[in-house]
Formats: sequence, structure tokens, C-alpha cells
Amino acid sequence: MSKLPVASPVPKKPVPSAKPEAIRPTKKQKELLGFIEGFIATHGYSPSYREIMHGLGYTSVATVALHINSLIKRGHLHKREHSARSLEPAKPSVKASAPVVPVKQLKAAEEKWLVDKVELFFKEAEEARVLGERELDRLYVLIGALKVLGLAGAAQSFSTRLGALKRRTKDNQYAV
Repeated sequence: MSKLPVASPVPKKPVPSAKPEAIRPTKKQKELLGFIEGFIATHGYSPSYREIMHGLGYTSVATVALHINSLIKRGHLHKREHSARSLEPAKPSVKASAPVVPVKQLKAAEEKWLVDKVELFFKEAEEARVLGERELDRLYVLIGALKVLGLAGAAQSFSTRLGALKRRTKDNQYAV
């Protein structure tokens, strides 16, 4: 038997290295990115993991770290090694060329009245035995109105309470 010559493999052309496209963030990750961008816009520096945890209503710093690491791997966030408060979005969602919407100006008395009204709605919701989707939606709208009117601090504090209400509602759905 004669041996047939074995064909040598055809050399493959090197594929030019393409920059991997960033995977779209999940809903929770978008919420986290938005919080970080808003915090930086308000304070001028990045939030700590604990501030993110409180701001988004998470119960663990480890959850924050998990989401942040995932966003870094997906290319949505950058973080300097061994540096506190160094988170920054890879592509800020607010473009520099976008027109800036002027913040609505409220008088101190109007601000107090509005925050008191929102507080009243939250107290009613927190005292309610059963909280429906409609009530949660109404609270979301109120928080959005506070943000639009330039009351980001108040909106942030109510966001934390809304997170607790959402968890309570979710826990009640699964109670037997």
C-alpha cells in the first residue's frame, strides 16, 4: 500500500480584530447606570457602592458589586483599579450637544407644599395592607415630577422608600 500525501492545511488569513460591541444593559443595569450618571451630575463625583445600594433600594453591597462588574465587562462602565469613587459611564447618555432643559424654579413654600403632599401619598401607601400596581405607578409619577422640578434630593429619598414598598408588594404576592 502506498501512502497518499497528506494535504497541508490551508493557512487561514488572520481575522482583523474587531472591537466587540457592548451588550445592551438589562433593565436593572440601566437603572444603575442612570443612578450613577445622575449622582455624578448632581455631586460632581462618583457614588460609593453603599450610596448606590441605598439609592436604588438594594439590600446588599454585593448586589451592587455584581451589577457594576457586569457593566464593566459589558463595556458600559469604567473603573480605575484600587481607587474609590472612580466609576464613570463609558458613554454618558446625556450628550454634550443636547439642549439643556432649564430647571423649573419653585419658591421655598411651593417646594415644601409639594414634598409634604408626596410624603402624604407615601404614608398612605406604607400604611395600606395591599398595594396595587396602580398605586406604585402613581408614586413613580410623583418621584418623576420631583426630579423634573429640580428636587432631586427629595426624589432620591422617596425612591428608596418606593424600593421598600416594591419589595413588600412582591413579598405579599408570594405569601401563601
